[in-house]
Parts: sequence; structure tokens; C-alpha cells
Amino acid sequence: MPVGRVSPGGHGTGSVFVGRDAELRQLVAVLRTPPSVVIVEGEAGIGKSRLVLEASALLRADGVSVLEGGCHPLREPLPFGPVADALREAVPRAAQAGPLPRVTGALSALVPDLADLLPDPAGDPEAVGQRPTVAAGVRAVLAAVAPAVLVVEDLHWADEATRDLLLLVARDLPGQAGLLLTYRAGDLPPGVPLLGAPYSLPAGTAGAEITPAALTEADLAAMARSVLGAGATPEVVRALMQRSGGLPLVIEEDLLTLASTDVRAPTALGVSRSLREIIGQRLDRLPPAAAALAGGAAVLAVPASERLLGRMAGLPEEEAADALTGALAGSVLHELGPDRYGFAHVLAGRAVYESLPGPVRTRLHRRAVEALRELAEPPLVQIAHHTRQSGDVTGWLGQAEAAAVQAESMGDLGTAADLLQQVLEQPGLAPERVARAALALARATQYGTDYGRTVASMRRILATPGLPAATRGVIRRNLSMVMYNQGGDRAGFAELRKAVPDLEQGPPEQLARALAILASHAPDGGTAAEQTALLERAMALVADSGDEDSRSVVTSNYLNALCEHHDPRAPAVLAGLPRVHENLHMVRSTVMSVSNAVEWALDGGDDEVAAGHLEEAGALAVRNDMSLMVMYTDSYRLLMSWLAGEWDGFEREVEDFRHRYVPNPLVTGGLLGTAQGVGAAAKGHFALAVAHLETALAQDGATTTSIPPAAALARARLAAGDADGAWQALTGPPDMLGFVVRRECWTHSWDLVPAAVEILLARGERARAEELAGQHAAGIEGRSAPGSVAEAALCRGLLAPAERPAEAAAAFDRARAQWLGIGRPYPAALAGERAGAALADTDPAGATARLNASAEVYRRLGATSHEARCLRRLKDLGQVPAAHVGRRAGYGERLSPREQQVHDLLVHGATNKDIAAALFLSPRTAEHHAAAVLRKLRTTREQLAQPQDPPVP
Repeated sequence: MPVGRVSPGGHGTGSVFVGRDAELRQLVAVLRTPPSVVIVEGEAGIGKSRLVLEASALLRADGVSVLEGGCHPLREPLPFGPVADALREAVPRAAQAGPLPRVTGALSALVPDLADLLPDPAGDPEAVGQRPTVAAGVRAVLAAVAPAVLVVEDLHWADEATRDLLLLVARDLPGQAGLLLTYRAGDLPPGVPLLGAPYSLPAGTAGAEITPAALTEADLAAMARSVLGAGATPEVVRALMQRSGGLPLVIEEDLLTLASTDVRAPTALGVSRSLREIIGQRLDRLPPAAAALAGGAAVLAVPASERLLGRMAGLPEEEAADALTGALAGSVLHELGPDRYGFAHVLAGRAVYESLPGPVRTRLHRRAVEALRELAEPPLVQIAHHTRQSGDVTGWLGQAEAAAVQAESMGDLGTAADLLQQVLEQPGLAPERVARAALALARATQYGTDYGRTVASMRRILATPGLPAATRGVIRRNLSMVMYNQGGDRAGFAELRKAVPDLEQGPPEQLARALAILASHAPDGGTAAEQTALLERAMALVADSGDEDSRSVVTSNYLNALCEHHDPRAPAVLAGLPRVHENLHMVRSTVMSVSNAVEWALDGGDDEVAAGHLEEAGALAVRNDMSLMVMYTDSYRLLMSWLAGEWDGFEREVEDFRHRYVPNPLVTGGLLGTAQGVGAAAKGHFALAVAHLETALAQDGATTTSIPPAAALARARLAAGDADGAWQALTGPPDMLGFVVRRECWTHSWDLVPAAVEILLARGERARAEELAGQHAAGIEGRSAPGSVAEAALCRGLLAPAERPAEAAAAFDRARAQWLGIGRPYPAALAGERAGAALADTDPAGATARLNASAEVYRRLGATSHEARCLRRLKDLGQVPAAHVGRRAGYGERLSPREQQVHDLLVHGATNKDIAAALFLSPRTAEHHAAAVLRKLRTTREQLAQPQDPPVP
């Protein structure tokens, strides 16, 4: 709704505010209970801005800082622009309140004119302006001026960076802050969520989604009376309703026109329901110079300075000033900011634009190109738009590609992709231009975090008519990596093999990249020797190439293979990769390599090295604006905490991680899913453990990523007494044991080889178990993999003859010491328990000490089933478990520790038989404990097992 006069209610401006009382109450109520997020959606002219204006007035009366920014249809690649507009008001106010946190220094790139009010940026200066860093700065400013509400209007026109920034802010608002967004669903890019990725309210955050409806005839009558007084007859109201369909924008424009002319009947205006003729009347009342200035503003389509508007109208400086004053007085143009003028809403600008004769529009577009090129920083996106609208298609193609390059270099991949898609839609393009634009578009889309959207976009690119074979091969190769890296989809390797024939028709560097990826990642990539040979061939193809990107990719995959086998040459190759380079793709390749090195180090049990790589990968990912790599590094932090024994709260942290990122296989399975499965099994939640592990195993297939869930699933089934099921978990499908043997992945210390040895022994296949352990011991020789050393000791303990228990215990003790040195208490406790069990008959004191130590670790971790197993063994030795010393005899109506364990199992739907198996109790004892829990809590099994609603904040 246009604004201009104080309403009778006193809060806000414009004509009387009608028909929105319920929406206003809801909006203000939610924003008064921060943290909160309110989203207002509706068509153009429905009154979103007026609703926001009224709410802002009420909030300001409450002492709330309302910070406002808006998006524009012709955006330049200036990430975070709307937020920067809001900060220009907030930063000075925050600075007056006291010293700003150092994290706000990251905002200096957004509001350079306020840099003197901001502290020096903290950390790496190259991280300034990147999304997570900027988000932290925005949160700090909101907290400094709290209570505060950040308003961003017309989010359908936002650039990708702004969407991502607002998503980060919305997911973690300060306690006294709110976020208010408006948008038009019909103008969002197809398939693009409002914030660039699916968003749901975090726990503890209030929220509302409001969709204003069209006004009723009664609402319109109230508006008409406020403007026309007695002239608002029933006939006038009905005519206005017929013309407007209840759209507030058209209603108010009609009313303002009726009030400012001698016309008293809407039909006498000679206008249709369109806004075009209403604006036309205002234009007719303007002096010619002012009308020409308005026409130039309509062609520019974004807020512009007085000087630029004068240049568009062809007016000298003084005449331009007078013309602008006239356009403002005639309510055609509005002041939108310091030296920024434009239309109050996009429909008004469109109406003026459509009122211009075709030749005039064309001439003005050409003039816009000339004027914009004269600026200190030419806005290439706008120049491309005006070049196309002037009819210069050939010139537009070059301008669009240049604008896309600029946008990509600034990290605005969304703008780059939009421009390149428009280029590819142009008929009759030369093959070289098709190839260039398609490659650039594929590159711009492949780093998105929304997996489904990314794959769909790249498949559309592949379907571009006239795409050269070599280009098609490159794009298909990139698609395959997106499918595998982001989606865990093994079909990505089928796409890669389909790409090879096309790549053979192009430069050898592109073929080398495909061969390197197949050798390094494909499930059937052959033995380590065959893998290395293929990689060395790829390295030879790029040895003398000037293609830095291809050399980088091949080297990264060569490094990947070295890291996979913990080859001692790997650290030197990794250290030689560029961390800073003018070629952004080379740096991004380095970021992925360092991130991969984290996982390879964890695979080998080298947690100290992994921590160093993780710190660097996280910093590089933020600095280079790689949201996908930020997601990976966040997942590694969670995993490393779990490996270090920080199990308390792990499930909540994983759920929070899944809430923050778009669902994908990394989030639902992988190593995090494996950790959840192992933890569930340790607590006795067998069904839940199997579900986690089978999900992770099914989605990854026969790859190194499947080694951990296969081993853990085998362990869970073996613990349940199902040796055949355990063997099936290892041999498939997928056949992970065969994969490890074929690929010689001996350094992957996720318990697969020890599990296989133990299962083979349980199946009576000792000779095969000894052969496997021998292969493993030989395979880790000379490799930097501390976890594999621990597993080799574990295998020796398992294979020790029954008549030499001390030999077995010594081997298990070595494994325990090795795991403790690495910093992983859980596998150390398992090894210590094995040592205690081995000494049970020959050294009861030694057995007791080891079992008590392991039971204490299990208790601290919350591994109740493992703790119960240790306590049972201690009782079998005639020992009072250390954990039971000093316990009170009675608990009254409170749950005893054992009953608390039973309660935890009942919540997950365990039967008495499940409880008995998990806690090593007799079925009768399990039944007794379950009955006691249900009696004390006055509940039933069914009620306990029902999903619980989250607590109301």
C-alpha cells in the first residue's frame, strides 16, 4: 500500500488501515516474544508493506529497534545488500551504546562508509564478508541494539548470498531479536525455497506465516470514507470493488486520484482496473522534464541518484533538480534513501514503463547503457539488461557473460546462474559460446547445498541443444561428483563412465580428471596398485598442461588415494596445495582436499592430525564461502567429540545439525549415522541401532564410507548371538570385507577386520581368520595409522590360543593403551573388557581391575548395556562391582539406577526379552524391573513408547 499521510489510528501512515487487524495483532504478538521469525507472503499490492509499516510503528512505540532493508528486481552482485541497508541505521546506534564486539568488524565490507565505527575484523582478514562471518556480525549488532527486529522486504528479489545470510541468522537469532520478511511466492525463482534452503523454526523460536487476503467491500467502504468523506457512496464503493478486486494498492490509487481531481465517480476516470492509467494521469499533470525524468527512472527499474536520473532524461544539473522536485511533488517518484529516488512500488514503475512508446523505451535503454558505463563501478547486470532491452542481442550476450563472471567472482553464484541460463536459452548460439556458457553455468550450480535442485539444474544443462561432446563430458563429470559427494549416490560413477567417451574427444586434461576420480573413488576401482597406476597415468596427462584447474583436480585425487592408504608421502603433497590463489577453483579444490584429509586421518585413528586438518579446513571453507564444506567440517567436529567420549548430548547435537542443513546422506547416514548406531547398540537399543546402521550401509554401498556401518552392524548382530547375520553384514551385499581385501583398505580402523576375525572364529574358520589377520598386519606395515596398530593387537588377542590367556590379555592391553593414546575411550574400554574376560580364570584380581575400569568408562558414556555386561562378569567372579559400592539400599518412589536403565529401554519400545538381553538379566528380573518402572511412573508401556512433544519454550 502506498503511504503518505498519518492514519486516524495514529500508528503509521497512509489512508485508514482496514481489514488487517487480526494479521497485525498476530504479527506484533509474535515479534513481541523474541526470538521470533514472521514471514508475510502475498501478491503485489496486497498490502504487505503497509502491514509491516503499522507493525513497525507499534514496535517502535514499545522501544524496539526496527531495522529496515529491501530487495530490488535488478540486483547487482552485491551480496547482503538489503541487510547492509538495515545496518546503516543500526551500527551507529550500537556504537553509541558501547564498544562493539570484534565479530562486528566482519561487517566493514558491507558498510564501508561506517567502517570507522566498527572494530578491526577478528581472525583471518580474508574471511571478512563471508556468510557465516557476516551472520555472526549481524547477530552481534542485533544483540547490541536489542530489543530489535530486522525487516527485509521483497525477498523474492534477493540474491543468493542474502538468502543464505538470512537463513543463518534465522536459525540462530539472539534472544531479544526478531526477523520479519515479506515476499511474493509467484516471483520466487522456480523450485527455490524462500531462504535458499528449506527452513523450519528452531526450538525456542516463535514464528508465524501470514498471508493477507484481498479486502472485503466493507473494508473498502471504510477506506473510501477516510479519503472521500460523503463522496464514498455505495455506488462508488461497488464500482471501486469491481475495478480493484479488493487489491489495496489499486483501491488506494483510485481513491487518491478521485480525491485529487474533480471526478467523483470511478467510471468517469476513464481507466480500467489497471494501475497503468492511474499513473498515466499523474504523469500527464507533470511538467515535460519531470515526466521525462520519471520515464528514465522506470527504465532503470532500481533506485537511482539525482545525477543518474538527470542523465537519463538528458537534462542539465539544475533542470534535473527541478524536474525531480516536480516528480516527487506529483507523487510519481518517491525518496527511497539518501540521494536515491524511485517508485513507491514496482507496479507504479511498470505502469510508467509501459506508457512509454516503444522507440522511446529503446532509446532510454541505450542511454542507460551509456550512463551506467560511466559510473566508477559499472553495474554489469544492469548494463546487460539494458543492452538486451535495447535490441542489441549480440552485445547483450557478451555483457551477460561478463556480468556472470563478475557475479561468480564475488560469490553470487545465483546471479551468475540466472544470467548464464538466459544466454543458453538464446537460439542460434555459436557452439563455442554454448560450450563456454554451459561450463560456467555448471560450475556456478555445483556448489549448492540443496542436492536435489543442483542435480536437476545440471541435468537441464546437459540437455542443452548443440552442446559439444567434450563440453558435455565435462559437465557430466561434474554432475557425477555432485551426485557422489553431496548425495552419496553411487550412480554418479555410472555418469562418470558415460562421460569418458565424450572426454576422449577433448583436451587430455579433462580425460585425466575423469580417470583420476574413477581411480580414487569408484567402488570397483581395483587394487591399490591398479588405483595408483591409473592415477599416475592421469598425472602424466596433466604434467605439462597449463590447465591449473585440471592439475589441481588430478593432484587432489592422487592425494586422496595416498591419504586413503595412509601413505607417508601424503603430508608433503597436501602441504604443497595452494591455500591462496587468484584462481578460486584451485583454492576450493584445496579446501576439499584438506576436508577429505580429516576423514582419512580419522579412518586411521590419527585424531591429533585430524584435528589440525579440521581447523584449517573449517577456516578455509568459511573464507572461500563454501557452504557445503562448512557442513562437512561441522559434521567432523560432531564426530570427533563423540570419538573422544563426549556422548552426553550427542543425539541432540546431531538433531540440531540436521535441522541446520538441507537433508542429504551426510546428514542422515555416513559416519554420524554410524556413531548413532554404535551408541544405540551400547545402550541396548538394538532395533534402533540396526536401523541407523542399515540406513548408512544402504545409502553408501561398497565404498570406504561403508566400512564403519558394516563393521558396527556386524558387531551388533554378533552381540545378539547371530553369527550368520553378522557375517552377512560384512559380506553383503555390499561385500565390504571383499571390498577391503580387494582395495587393500587395511588402514581403515573402524573395527571391520577384528569383527571379521571374531566372526570367523565363531563360525569355526580359524585358518581363514588367521589369513585375514596376517593380510591386515602386512597391509599396515609402514603406514601412519595408529588405529590400525590397535586393531592388529586386537586381532592377535582374538587369535591367541585358549590355553594362553595371559598372551591374549597382553595383546588386548596393548590395544587398550593404543586407543587411550589416540584419545578414544570407547574402543579402549572394549579392549580392556576383553583383557579382563581373558584373565577371569587365571588372574581374578587382574580381571576385576580391568572390568571395573571398563565398567566405569561405560557408565560415563551412558553405554548401559556394555556396563551391565561388565557388571555381570564381575558378579560371576564373585566381586562387588566398584560402581555399586556405597549405593543406597532404597529409592522409595524414585527410580533406581537399574530402573532408570529399564525406563530408557521402555521408551524405545523394548520388550521384557529385549531388556533382559540388553542388561544381562533373567527374563523374570527384567519383568520385575519393568513393572516397577510402570508402577512408580503411573504409566503404561504404550504411553512411554509414544513420541514426546518437545518442551514448550
